[in-house]
Amino acid sequence: MNIIQAAILGVVEGITEFLPISSTFHLIFTSKLLGIQQNDFIKLFEVFIQSGAILSVILLYFSDVVKSKELMKRVFFSFIPTALIGFILYKFIKNILFESRFLMLGIFAAVAAVFLLVEKLVKYEKIKLKKNIKNLDYKQAIIIGLVQSLAIIPGVSRAGAVITGMMILGYKRKDSAYFSFLLSVPTVFAAAFYDLYKMRSVIVNYSNNFLLLTVGFISAFISSYFIVKWFIDFLQKNTLVVFAYYRLVLVIIILLIFLLPL
Repeated sequence: MNIIQAAILGVVEGITEFLPISSTFHLIFTSKLLGIQQNDFIKLFEVFIQSGAILSVILLYFSDVVKSKELMKRVFFSFIPTALIGFILYKFIKNILFESRFLMLGIFAAVAAVFLLVEKLVKYEKIKLKKNIKNLDYKQAIIIGLVQSLAIIPGVSRAGAVITGMMILGYKRKDSAYFSFLLSVPTVFAAAFYDLYKMRSVIVNYSNNFLLLTVGFISAFISSYFIVKWFIDFLQKNTLVVFAYYRLVLVIIILLIFLLPL
């Protein structure tokens, strides 16, 4: 990996971490497109740059976190089931789910179908988006955490799972996205910290690649900072349909580029 590739992957992480399109999926296939071979350092790099993306959310919503203690309690309750499931299934996730490119493509497309179905139900008022974040109780917070845990499957998208799950519960798109941002902080940081702990020997072995890690971190931070602000505004006037079609088109493009040798 060189500096340009590190910057590109950082931008990809920053853009996709908070959109319902799966950052993990994009990092894996972007690396493949750039000809970057998966090794221990690349795995470390992908984990490390997530912290840059999360830092942008902390800076943007720090005052909200300080002022809204009740809301942060809901965030904590949502985080608990995700943390437990992620910890229990850690080896399965890393050794099985991340090794199947066909599974990722299938899941990536299937989630697009879920987006379209939910938006169809909203359109015909089978689901009514009337609730705001103040209506969130502890029971629903736990349900959201369970839904977020589906994102352990590459291609699902943590943000996509949370936003869709909250929409099904009747929450407005804007509030669903906002909660997904807040929930990303403990979720991604905990996952990153645990991954880094598991790869502590790799950190020592690749300490001379600090520049690449820094470039990826900074590019992820900058790109995610602007994406988070844009996404909230976008969902005030638009639906998830555009992301559903994006997923379907991207699957077709990937299949054409790699001719199925996944």
